[in-house]
This record gives sequence, C-alpha cells and structure tokens, in this order.
Amino acid sequence: MDIALFTSGGLDYLFRWGHFLAGITWIGILYYFNFIQTEYFKEAEDSHRSGAIQKLVPRALWWFRWAAMLTFLSGCWLLAKLGVYASIDIMIGATLGTLMFLNVWMIIWPNQKIVIASATQVAQGGEALPEAAAAAPKAGLASRTNTLFSIPMLFFMGSSAHMTSGTLSSASTAAIGASLVVIFALEANGLVGKQSVMTSVKGVITSGFVLTAVLYGIIVVL
Repeated sequence: MDIALFTSGGLDYLFRWGHFLAGITWIGILYYFNFIQTEYFKEAEDSHRSGAIQKLVPRALWWFRWAAMLTFLSGCWLLAKLGVYASIDIMIGATLGTLMFLNVWMIIWPNQKIVIASATQVAQGGEALPEAAAAAPKAGLASRTNTLFSIPMLFFMGSSAHMTSGTLSSASTAAIGASLVVIFALEANGLVGKQSVMTSVKGVITSGFVLTAVLYGIIVVL
C-alpha cells in the first residue's frame, strides 16, 4: 500500500525516521564517551585532558543532550500512537530509554557543566571548583548506567517489531513487575551506587548483554 509523505501515515513515518536518526546520534556519542574518550582521559597528560574538557567535551555534549531530547520526544509521539497496542517489549525499551534521557538531562549534563567550568577556571589561573571532584564521578556513573541500559533498550525496541512477546495488556503482572524492579534497582545504583564491574569497557558491555538476557528471561518465564 502506497502512503504519501504528507498524510497521517507519512507523518508517522517521519517521526519514526526522526526517532531512529536522533537515537543513532545519541547512542553513538554515548559510546564515544564511554569507549573512547574516557579511556583516552585515563592516559592523557593533564594539559591535553584539560584542553579536551574545555573545547571538545562541550561540543560533544551539545549534540549528545539534544539528540537525547529529540529521541525522547519523538518516542513519546510514537508511544501515544500505539496506545493499548504497545507490547511489553516496547514498555521495557521505553522505560530504559526514558531513564537514560533523564540521566542525561538531570545528572550527566549538570555535573559535566561543573567539570567544564572547573577546568576552564584552572586553565585561566584560578582554583578548581570544590564540587568538581564529586561531579565527575556522578556523571561517570550515570553515563556507565546509560551504556548498560542501551544494550537491552536497543534489543527490546527491535524485538517489538520482529520478535514481540505480546501486547502489554496480555503480559503477566509478574513479568512487568519483575522487569521494573530489576531496571529501577540498577537505576538507583546509577544514582547513588558504584560503577563496580562497569568500570571497564569490557565490564559494562558484558553487563549490558547479561541484563538483556535477564530481562528477556523474565518475559519468557513469567
């Protein structure tokens, strides 16, 4: 069936396209931060790290946070269109994506602003901001948590179209409840816990695949 672009079906497709495009940008920069930049900062000289924090990081964070915003808003549109036809896969993926979005705007970006301001102040001959020492780990933990969440989030967004486990209304209460308990427990750790096994790139990637398997297992078993 042909669907013209400027119809309700075409508009729906434009939102899907925008959702994919913004999401790819967001997650791509998330992986750059966690797999490339963070590892580089561990080895870089202080002057090089300071220069990158002042000049490179703000640019990357601009694209990062606004891509997250566009992904979230377009996702809200698509969820509203689905309504009662949303699957449990979509519920899990959307929950993970929403928490990731909130982590970007409420934890990562506010704390990174402190880190950037501190580095700039030091470069200009001033003293480091006292709060910067705590801000960097907070942003880092939230970023690692988002990386952890991104793997199952992408899995369930894809499975909703190609391997759906049924509509949300037909899913068992136990499956929904157990999935949310696991997700929100990990989010709580992302707020006040520790990176633990997520400290290394290998650790956070492995943890992401394990989380995907756990959440999928919950759906299948319960």
